[in-house]
Amino acid sequence: MTLSPLLDNIDSPEDLRKLDSKHLRQLAEEIRQRIIDTVSETGGHLAPCLGVVELTLAIHYIFNTPDDKLVWDVGHQCYAHKLITGRRDSFHTIRQYKGISGFPKRDESPYDAFDTGHSSTSISASLGISLAKYLKGDTDKTIAVIGDGSMTGGMAFEALNQAGHLGKNLIVILNDNEMSISPNVGAMSSFLSRKLTGKTMSRFKSDMENFLKGFHGLGENILQVLKKSEESLKSFFTPGMLFEALKFEYIGPIPGHNIESLLTTLTNVRDFSKGPVLIHVSTTKGKGYEPAEKNPGSYHGVGPFDKVTGKSLPSKPSPPSYTDVFGSTLVTLAHDDPRIAAITAAMPAGTGLTKFADTFPDRFFDVGIAEQHAVTFAAGLATEGILPVVAIYSTFFQRALDQIIHDVCLPNLPVTFAVDRGGIVGDDGPTHHGVFDLSFFRFIPNIVVMAPKDEEELQQMLFTAIFMPGPAVVRYCRGCGTGIQMSSSFSKIPYGKGELLREGADILLLPVGNRVYPAMEAAEGLEKVGISAAVINPRFVTPLDGDLISKWATKTGRVITIEDNVKKGGFGSGVLELLARRQLHAAVTVLGLPDKFMEHGPQETLWHQGHIDSPAIINTALAMMGK
Repeated sequence: MTLSPLLDNIDSPEDLRKLDSKHLRQLAEEIRQRIIDTVSETGGHLAPCLGVVELTLAIHYIFNTPDDKLVWDVGHQCYAHKLITGRRDSFHTIRQYKGISGFPKRDESPYDAFDTGHSSTSISASLGISLAKYLKGDTDKTIAVIGDGSMTGGMAFEALNQAGHLGKNLIVILNDNEMSISPNVGAMSSFLSRKLTGKTMSRFKSDMENFLKGFHGLGENILQVLKKSEESLKSFFTPGMLFEALKFEYIGPIPGHNIESLLTTLTNVRDFSKGPVLIHVSTTKGKGYEPAEKNPGSYHGVGPFDKVTGKSLPSKPSPPSYTDVFGSTLVTLAHDDPRIAAITAAMPAGTGLTKFADTFPDRFFDVGIAEQHAVTFAAGLATEGILPVVAIYSTFFQRALDQIIHDVCLPNLPVTFAVDRGGIVGDDGPTHHGVFDLSFFRFIPNIVVMAPKDEEELQQMLFTAIFMPGPAVVRYCRGCGTGIQMSSSFSKIPYGKGELLREGADILLLPVGNRVYPAMEAAEGLEKVGISAAVINPRFVTPLDGDLISKWATKTGRVITIEDNVKKGGFGSGVLELLARRQLHAAVTVLGLPDKFMEHGPQETLWHQGHIDSPAIINTALAMMGK
């Protein structure tokens, strides 16, 4: 790693505060280079981190962190923050197994005031921190940094509403780069980007003056009032109007890469502002690295890449990802049926819907970071005969559980939930692992839950789900498939029916979704040591194929369930409940993820750590057989 003359002497914000603004500009460039150097080798969040370097330095320079609390929304922009808060020497381990997290974590540093990873939470958390300080008589400041993408989430406005009502001290910094992961959508995004140029404002003022002067007496009085409060005229045409209506003092927009401007603004807010304040800062996502500036969406989260060209490093050819298979299949199905519509929450590329959006723009809806709205919006579409497919990552579906229950499943509406990133996701860690969905979908009446063993089965399950009379889930994992031949035609999977993949006399393996092929591999390994294992692909998590499972559980007397989900309330629980209802007596071992939040690391490593890979299945079977 190249030495950085300033950065390598910054062990905490106290060291930072000894520098002058000229040195801060140099430090910002050193930090950018360190981020680019590291992420090009390890992968990670690049563009969002490059966009807030100056802002990060200014906040820590002016405010007395960690006594003053800094809360990052989502947190994928926190790399500069980590570099100057004592984690410089471990920064090369970011998002690596046993390394530092790619998101703020309170148990990692006192400078991480709140654990984050999901969007639109920072204002709520900061308001809670600020009110707690008030109740304790603590005068330290609380600062929330939230992006304009996160401001599309309703939770942010719930917090703004209460903050304005309470009127207590709170500083919200709106980092406006006109991006979330993909370009922002919606009326709010358009409103936040209404920035008048000096020329436009001057011409408007001149025309207004001439107009008002035509009304002798009254017009001149109005003009005098406007001249005394010129900012009120400007704020009427900028986002300040909205935030001031919520009883926030509004400041901005100010340039987010101008250190002197940031320092002056933050100093004034620190020393003179009372009550809630919103500082509107304009930044460039990917700032300082040309490939990321030109294409910030592609550089939001990246794998290792060539720093010079910006191109991803060569890798072995791999099959299409489950996400890609989902997206291409949905396009094919939508060509044949004009009722099919697709909905996502600010992630058209991440969920594989870019081609659908290009092909069927009138049937594609990106609702912004608003998962709750996405689900109920889909429910509304379904009441009028549309067949909506809601594609969201498993971890973010958690945010819409009430809407899934109340607005879709209770009225039994034909909405398809495409649950991407089901199971362990890897380097993003516990905030992004999708390890609870089988449990929370399974307890809801009226919903059908399917999990494909491979990409061809994903195609058939998607076709089956879309044309079901009620709600259905298709849950698939992150990453590439098996390379199996894709299907050119579609057929419905028989409702609630699993498939027997392998007969066996000694033990029954019941793997779900991405655990089917590891279970088949385990069965082959067991055969070599004289153990005959049957394997059933359940296909349906609910309803279970009770007859098929009961038949082979009775034949073998021993059952192992395997799932990339927590054990509690998941697929294995469903099998235990089934056998108990039927009063069948078989020895059952449930293999699933433990009752803890799994750390970040490669999927294969975490599957092994969670005891749901082939060796774990073999060892469990050997133990059940007394070997």
